[in-house]
Amino acid sequence: MSRAATTSDVFNAIAESRRREILELLASRERPVGDIVAMLGLEQPSVSKHLRVLRDVDLVLVRRDGRQMLYRTNAEAIRPLHDWASGFRQYWRHHLTRIKERAEASGRPRIDGPE
Repeated sequence: MSRAATTSDVFNAIAESRRREILELLASRERPVGDIVAMLGLEQPSVSKHLRVLRDVDLVLVRRDGRQMLYRTNAEAIRPLHDWASGFRQYWRHHLTRIKERAEASGRPRIDGPE
């Protein structure tokens, strides 16, 4: 089965670590490209390319304010990602509990019977 194009699949779009960093920056507030460039230390064309991919899958929204383009996350588009990832919360909670129980049990002195 072939992979979906980055520009049409949300999961492929966020597979790139720089795009996840951009989403994290935009989660707190709307930002212009220049701020993202400065905060990530990337070249402007690279940031613009990443923003374009994020826009193409609707994870990022853009609005013009005079000559400046301001970017922000699209919470509605991110919700399915959150819901999908949240499904693993119970899985990890269960496994971490089992690991903790095993670690605690291995640290206890064994009781084999009366001495």
